[in-house]
Amino acid sequence: MTKLTWYGHATLGLETNGYHILIDPFFSGNPAATVSADKVRADFILVTHGHGDHVGDTVEIAKRTGALVISNFEITNWLGKHGVKTHPQHLGGGFKHPFGYLKLTLALHGSALPDGSYGGNPAGFLLTTNDGKKIYIAGDTGLFGDMKLIGEEGLDLAVIPIGDNFTMGPQDALRAVKLLTPKVVIPIHYGTWGLIEQDPSAWSAQVERETSVKVVVLKPGETFEL
Repeated sequence: MTKLTWYGHATLGLETNGYHILIDPFFSGNPAATVSADKVRADFILVTHGHGDHVGDTVEIAKRTGALVISNFEITNWLGKHGVKTHPQHLGGGFKHPFGYLKLTLALHGSALPDGSYGGNPAGFLLTTNDGKKIYIAGDTGLFGDMKLIGEEGLDLAVIPIGDNFTMGPQDALRAVKLLTPKVVIPIHYGTWGLIEQDPSAWSAQVERETSVKVVVLKPGETFEL
């Protein structure tokens, strides 16, 4: 069984085959967060890129839980200096973790770390769970044509940003859905602040008019079961 919880902004919780995985755990300072960093469970933490609203509470949570943090080489080096257990990967590289096979994908964005350190290349995550589910977490990204190649994997779920300004907006996110052709898509990275305010219901209606993809719009704290 695999369940995905959206905690607001780009923070996700993934529970699969008994493992608890946090993705971009930004709780402190996240106005949309429904729980605090000291309450969440984590066996693993995935970090897409170095920005503060994605690295978030990684260090504190990893130290409290003993979670292994998976990210690009530069970010894991930085986290290691903060006393965190890490596993480095990089774009296009995959590794068989206890929870499934995880590959880092391209993302069009930046990645400077909170203290200004170099954060390497931003990434998305393509996860094949132990029960064969294919999940694509796009991370913060603009639209790019190779999403079509990711879609050829046969996606059960895609999680993509729609907020605009810093990432894809609704129209580019619609084009992304057409390239990815997942069975289900969940929009994130919107509504946290006025600058990225969007209408997910209107976007959902447009996607379902123009594609055969099912859209699941979650409220912060809600869970979707694959």
